Amino acid sequence: MKTLAALRAPRRAEVAAAVADNGIDVEILDPREGQEPGGWAKFRRIVAPQPMWDYGLLRLEAWLSRNPPVLALMREGGRVLGACVVMLCDPMRGSVFAPGPSARGSRLSPRWAEVYLPWFSGHPAVVFRERVDAASRRELLRIFERRLAEYAGPGLLGVIYRAMPSDIAELVAGRGRARREIDPTTVLHNRFDSVEEWVGSLRAPVRAVVRDALGRFDSLDVTAGKGRKDLDAAELAALLNEHRARQDARAWRSGQRARIAGLHLDTRSPIPTAYLAEFLRRPTVLTRTYREPSGRLVAFQAMFDTEYGLAMPYWAALPRQQGGLPRLHLDGYAHAVRELIDSGRPELTAGRTLLDLKADLGFTTRTLHSVAVPRPVMGR
Repeated sequence: MKTLAALRAPRRAEVAAAVADNGIDVEILDPREGQEPGGWAKFRRIVAPQPMWDYGLLRLEAWLSRNPPVLALMREGGRVLGACVVMLCDPMRGSVFAPGPSARGSRLSPRWAEVYLPWFSGHPAVVFRERVDAASRRELLRIFERRLAEYAGPGLLGVIYRAMPSDIAELVAGRGRARREIDPTTVLHNRFDSVEEWVGSLRAPVRAVVRDALGRFDSLDVTAGKGRKDLDAAELAALLNEHRARQDARAWRSGQRARIAGLHLDTRSPIPTAYLAEFLRRPTVLTRTYREPSGRLVAFQAMFDTEYGLAMPYWAALPRQQGGLPRLHLDGYAHAVRELIDSGRPELTAGRTLLDLKADLGFTTRTLHSVAVPRPVMGR
């Protein structure tokens, strides 16, 4: 295990440098370099079974993003206790995607880091083994911050923990750190025996609209299945990115709480075709497509299944002016509820947009926070 003196002069050539601090090793890995780290597969099975934590998908994301992510592993005696996905954000990069991995530590230009899952913002980018108590988690995150400052170099301005649940936000908050509540994620708890019972639980006017919508779309060709390999991912990615751009513009106009000092700090990249193709092929991911008789794609829905619950990160549809069908999303939600009931999972999460609509459909919210940590207080 390295001494503290050695830690102050880390070798830039290291692909996966580690720092020892109070018996803990924090390792920061660029997924584009080397193989999957030891112990990661076992940790994922237990703690982070969601598909976006798959190392192969992280590698694709890193190559295809403007602000490529790295993976930070917190170990004790070689055993992974926790992990973070961290975007390294460079405002000077513009539309240039993923600089070469060797360029990361030598640059002096100002940049910042974001602990964030940009394509799955309702899910935290920090995970721990259940047995790690709150005090230990806090110390692990402070050690991670010190290592991140070394890894990123002198141009790093600080780190932002984005879209964190309250327990994680509490751990990373503190003196000199700015914390604010942001738009929550939506959650439907599984308390139904049938879709009809779910519909019956809704307010009378909403119930009437949902029942009317469910009988409207028999003319569409609807196909659903897990791990689908029959999809044109470019077609789906184009529809999804257009849909998300409209949602973002609407949220910005309405004064979303993601604003910081009047700036629209959206560091995400469009979802690439190659990433979406691999994501939808995962055996736990169910994709439902809606097509006109002519074959034109009207909408699609993607969900993934874990023991912790179902998640619906993606719904995308044509707008009405392009031939989209009003209330088609209600059919998608009804099928999501059916999957929730059939799987017996405890909850369905459905992202951070259209909060009023989802409230009408019985969803509650889970509070999320962002915490900004300037460089001088990182690790303190």
